[in-house]
Amino acid sequence: EREGTFGRDYLAVCHGAPPSPAGTMRDLLRRDKAERKTYVTHTPAKGVQEAVLDYVNLRTLRDLSLVQIRLRTGRTHQIRCQFASRGLPLWGDRKYGDGEDGPIALWSTRLRFCHPVSGEDMDFTLPPPGITPWTLFAGELR
Repeated sequence: EREGTFGRDYLAVCHGAPPSPAGTMRDLLRRDKAERKTYVTHTPAKGVQEAVLDYVNLRTLRDLSLVQIRLRTGRTHQIRCQFASRGLPLWGDRKYGDGEDGPIALWSTRLRFCHPVSGEDMDFTLPPPGITPWTLFAGELR
């Protein structure tokens, strides 16, 4: 089995703009199962897990940014929580701080892995749907 052959890339539209054009978000996350919500914490404890993602800000228009995200870890609500904790809630995400009407602007755009039998590299991409807020960034999504 080859290391690092599985990966997922996401696109998200968030309110505001990340502090730099590209970067890494590294946090400790605590999951509250009763609330069905994840929180950034600064205190290691039982059940607290490190969460790491890399991002690139592809474009900022008005108060919205189109961001490409590559997860290094896969925690529950990781992207939503990490962005919201920095004042960058995802468009349409009522749970983590945005009241926009519509689906959450988080899209799994690419999946890649090594086929377990043939060993062939598999790579699948799918652009986000042609609805708001994605249509605002049509030029970047071609």
